[in-house]
Amino acid sequence: MFTSGPEQPPLADDSPFEDILLLCLQRILTDEQALSFLRWAQRQLAPRLQEEQPDLEDLEARRLAFLLARAIWDATPLPGSGFRPRPLNEPNPALPCPCGSGSAYGQCCGAIHNLPSIPTELMWELLLAELSEPRFRAALASGQVPTPLLGLAAERWLMADRPGRAIALLEPLFTPEVATPADEHGEHALNVLCDAYDRRDHGKKKRQFLDRMRQHPCRGLRAAAWRRLCTIHIDEGAFIEAQWAYTQAQREAPDNPGTALLEIALLATQHENDLARDRALFWRHKLRRAEEADLGILDFLKQASTDPQDALMTSQAEILDPCLMDLRDWVRASTRRPLPTYSLVPASAPSPGPAAATTVAGAIAPASTSGLVAGLPHPAPSAEWAKCPRPPLACTALERDWRRIYPGAKPLGLQLILPAGSLHPWERDEDLAEDWVDFLNDHPEAADSLDILDDLVTALYVHPDTALSWVRHTLLTPLLARAAAILGQALPAATQATLPWEVPENRPALRLLFRHYLSQVESGAEAGAIASLETLLRLNPWDHHGLRAELMNHHLRQGDDVAALALAHRYPEDRLVDLVYGEVLALYRGGAAKQARQALRRAQDQLPLIPRYLTQKRVARPPARERTPSPTSAETAWSYRESMRDVWSAVPGLLDWLKRQAG
Repeated sequence: MFTSGPEQPPLADDSPFEDILLLCLQRILTDEQALSFLRWAQRQLAPRLQEEQPDLEDLEARRLAFLLARAIWDATPLPGSGFRPRPLNEPNPALPCPCGSGSAYGQCCGAIHNLPSIPTELMWELLLAELSEPRFRAALASGQVPTPLLGLAAERWLMADRPGRAIALLEPLFTPEVATPADEHGEHALNVLCDAYDRRDHGKKKRQFLDRMRQHPCRGLRAAAWRRLCTIHIDEGAFIEAQWAYTQAQREAPDNPGTALLEIALLATQHENDLARDRALFWRHKLRRAEEADLGILDFLKQASTDPQDALMTSQAEILDPCLMDLRDWVRASTRRPLPTYSLVPASAPSPGPAAATTVAGAIAPASTSGLVAGLPHPAPSAEWAKCPRPPLACTALERDWRRIYPGAKPLGLQLILPAGSLHPWERDEDLAEDWVDFLNDHPEAADSLDILDDLVTALYVHPDTALSWVRHTLLTPLLARAAAILGQALPAATQATLPWEVPENRPALRLLFRHYLSQVESGAEAGAIASLETLLRLNPWDHHGLRAELMNHHLRQGDDVAALALAHRYPEDRLVDLVYGEVLALYRGGAAKQARQALRRAQDQLPLIPRYLTQKRVARPPARERTPSPTSAETAWSYRESMRDVWSAVPGLLDWLKRQAG
């Protein structure tokens, strides 16, 4: 899931002062005796202060160490005192100063009026992170934890996999009776509570909570709620709703850095990379002018102005699988390698003939052809052109080593996922993923092997983090592009070679090309996707993936009836609805009325429900009755209507003609 905005409020300035505070706190927790602590502080702090300020004389360093230690002690909640501070009494002005100067306190440190001040809340922030589990529970039970810091406490419960306790701690903070902190602490608590709801799978409860918070009197909390709602819509792919939520978040907090991150994510998820780059430049310029510009956000925006997808992956590194971050480095290095040279050898199994060319285009086919059984009595090319790509000799030994260490299996049939019951390649209990990822890091040449690339892409397909577009863009896209380039070099357009799917050695190559096509579709690279379709149909004319349907519908949407008819004639006895009725549409638009009627009669004999589903103004979706619907089913007819009715209805008089001709 994508996250935006500050994950937690800052504890203190990232400086040696923070280190001193933490060091002192750790000492106090070991011995809650003031005198003992002050003596320790003078021994330990004075040298550290002189390291930071070499001009400090010994006496000045001891004075400063004493004053600082006293301020820290006075501000620190002590477990032994019910988590309340126990401030020191003012020393007698006539007695020797505790700093060790030899002068009376009233004439030494007591005469200094601009004493350092340490907020108790700051010490609480540090304390919550240092307490042991029993002391942490005692601190919460004491009721002394400042309300704005409850988010930090709840976050600790969350890290300990106790989301229920985090919810119980934070929900009262957001009731109408409680004045919710209207600062970054309140926003942090809101985000932690939402994360806790996610852990408990309380999606409905989280939405109800955010709906309340977007109407909160505090603008900061309203903005945080809208940002969170935006991320939910992004994860759901509901981009219209995501854009609306983003607009509201920007209206409430136009200068919030989290808004910048959110906009880049919203654009990148929709593959609007050019616009994302422009907006990154805008935000970077805007935020650089701010008095307290966040360097992390500025670095992100600098990276996003070049590659927004990779920048988003970097920004989410802490919540992503570390193995994926390791793979990113490998992908960057290995895809820069020169392309290996593959040779073509005769296929080890005969090319399929007409009888063997009946395939199921099921679970992986696009929506318009989902579940169709495609009969292809297509004249097969000569068996002499049935080939298999052979990798360079160096890859052969590498693939044997890879097979010994990689736990995943190859997909079965036309599926793109792991076979049921196979070992998951990302299994963490046995550190399997680390083993084969380390293997890749040691062997950048593994990117020369189509067999290894096929395994790696399959593994990425089943990883939950690849639901994020920037993970797919950063890892999958370059690997698939490399595989396509390797095959393009081995099998140029002029070659007559085919790669029959029935030959198992060919399946990694064909599967990679098919995945490359899907990646291009997702990213909106239409021209590249169509080129990949044509390449796949050239190499595997039996079209086990049902891709000819997508190519036919593309030609029809582009108004290229000549190309559509040429494709239909390549598969003259096809039973795929898109080709059978696509031919009717192309003939009618081309003015060949007689041929269109003849084609329609043939189409009706094979697929009789299509005309009724196309001509009716409203059609209810039929219930799913089969895992793989037959070509003659109502599900198939409804699916084709959803995909192509707009193209049919755009032709004047066509639907009326279809209704008359179909009776």
